[in-house]
Amino acid sequence: MKDKTNINALSVPDTLNKTLRDYQKIGFKWLKTLDYYQFGGILADDMGLGKTLQVISIILSYIENSKENKLPIMVVCPSSLSLNWKAEIEKFTNSIKSIVISGSASVRKEQIKDIPNYDVVITSYDLLKRDIDLYEELNYEFRYVIADEAQYMKNSNTQNAKSIKKLNAITRYALTGTPIENSLSELWSIFDFLMPGYLFSYNKFREKFEIPIIKNEATETMDKLRMLIEPFILRRTKKQVLTELPDKTVTVLNNEMDEEQQKIYLTYLAQAKEELNEEIKLNGFENSHIQILSALTRLRQICCHPSLFLDNYKGESSKLNQCVEIVKDAIASGHKILLFSTYTSMFEIIEKELKKEKIEYFKLTGQTKVDKRIELVEEFNKNSNIKVFLISLKAGRNRS
Repeated sequence: MKDKTNINALSVPDTLNKTLRDYQKIGFKWLKTLDYYQFGGILADDMGLGKTLQVISIILSYIENSKENKLPIMVVCPSSLSLNWKAEIEKFTNSIKSIVISGSASVRKEQIKDIPNYDVVITSYDLLKRDIDLYEELNYEFRYVIADEAQYMKNSNTQNAKSIKKLNAITRYALTGTPIENSLSELWSIFDFLMPGYLFSYNKFREKFEIPIIKNEATETMDKLRMLIEPFILRRTKKQVLTELPDKTVTVLNNEMDEEQQKIYLTYLAQAKEELNEEIKLNGFENSHIQILSALTRLRQICCHPSLFLDNYKGESSKLNQCVEIVKDAIASGHKILLFSTYTSMFEIIEKELKKEKIEYFKLTGQTKVDKRIELVEEFNKNSNIKVFLISLKAGRNRS
């Protein structure tokens, strides 16, 4: 199926609540052209250049030009980004009806059955692999399947990769700043999602490209592979589009807790409400400020990571997962990161994740001596290997 659109006269929908920059318009036309010829593609722009906005403009263009017999569109992303996708859709257009698949298995089942009533369906890689049997049973066809942070399916043997490849779609797009992190097999897995068979079976790809390139450093083979994939990958760095960027970009990211973290949060919230109601009844609101502040602090800690509050917590933190994703994406795009936190104990948790990812970092807290702070700042600015600077808010404000 092709959109009956003159690809030489493509224009961004007027109803988009945002004026696209020139490089974003190029991205829109590139994605639209691939779609017209029934190809998939990887939008690999630097973090912060508006990959989501470019895709939303494609979605809006399809919806406005397909008043009848519209097919739903599926966005698959890390769970920490589900709410951000919905928020961005609502920010940039008023005419797209979207839903985030979430909640218990029974709730999700009803939401999935209701998909034909929505334009865009947003789910996470984790929930998709749990629900894939239901999607197959209902035999949905999607106009687009968009894989955000597509490195989540870089290993073709994981359920993440297997599940998203089972979805029936006319056109597939992948969004990632890092199509290849460790091996060429990651690139093959993403292309196996976009256009199954284009890069052959994995065994043939490995024999034809991966082994010669890795073992023999065969430049001619690398050039052949590059010729095959370049038409389907669009990457722009911030340096390339610097003249189009504003002086400062502020991006607000929403976050949704996973089931275990949310259960702890809601349990403590109910307990705190009950205790504060009693406190206020006994002593009045004016005399209960410390108790109220203490309860709010606990809730904030649970949002950051429940182990800040609970000694034996072994689960995950959605906020931490999202933080690590952002850091990795920024580093892959060649950036350095200043990471501030109110809680220095949160740094201990973040440090473990940075070490796990083999990311070098510095840390500055109230315990860091003044002369050492200057030394750390100077070293961070000139040492290209140090990618992250952890800074407590209190120490960051203290210039003495």
